[in-house]
Amino acid sequence: MEYRVSTAQTEMDFELIHGFISNSYWAQGMPPELLRKALSNSLCFGVFDRDNQQLAFARMITDKATFAYLADVFVLESHRGLGLSKMMMAAIMEHPDLQGLRRIMLATRDAHGLYAQFGFKAVDTPETLMQIRLESPYL
Repeated sequence: MEYRVSTAQTEMDFELIHGFISNSYWAQGMPPELLRKALSNSLCFGVFDRDNQQLAFARMITDKATFAYLADVFVLESHRGLGLSKMMMAAIMEHPDLQGLRRIMLATRDAHGLYAQFGFKAVDTPETLMQIRLESPYL
């Protein structure tokens, strides 16, 4: 089967993306209007089949100069194991707006092996990182 990666916001299947992300462990219950705002302010990547059905998604939150944060990465369960995550990650890492950045970060519970293939590694000095984290932001 043929697959392609697109960054065109107009091609992204918002209902599919919201359905997945709002049921994910990292953003459960996210309201649609909040996700729309997040997507419109991000560099989004989608993987599509030859029928233009979206099968995977990721977004980079970035200033396109020094920093990016990879977020909301998923491949539909029915299409896992086909190399789509690697295809999408290759497109992300090769994107012209993401070249020469000083730092690209992400957080993952279970996909360390995938990201290691693209140069990601554990933070050397996690004690230097801080965060503000709302426990129940969508209530």
